[in-house]
Amino acid sequence: MADSATTPSPQDVEKILRDYQMIQEQIRAYSMQVDQLSVQKSELDSAKEEIAKATGKVYVTIGGVIVETSKETALKNIDEKKDSGEVRMQSTTKQLNELKAKEKRLREEITALSSKMQQ
Repeated sequence: MADSATTPSPQDVEKILRDYQMIQEQIRAYSMQVDQLSVQKSELDSAKEEIAKATGKVYVTIGGVIVETSKETALKNIDEKKDSGEVRMQSTTKQLNELKAKEKRLREEITALSSKMQQ
């Protein structure tokens, strides 16, 4: 970018605006992923509760086929899926927070550039 004492070039401004828009799109995508992971966790919690209450046979769906399984195996599979989802949630949330921090820095830079251009 141009030296802070000079007026920014139109190319500098365009690049920062493009970067800002790209970051906003990434934030939307990561936010959707966090929402989906949260819904999956809720669904797994509900499934775990239902299986824990079950007194008879337990069935799971595998590739579109319903198969009988033990209660313990079903609960173990749910716990594994929850653990995997939690790791993904933590990673995605971390990336989302990093993107939000970058968006904030770019927004501040855009504000500063706008002020310089109006002088």
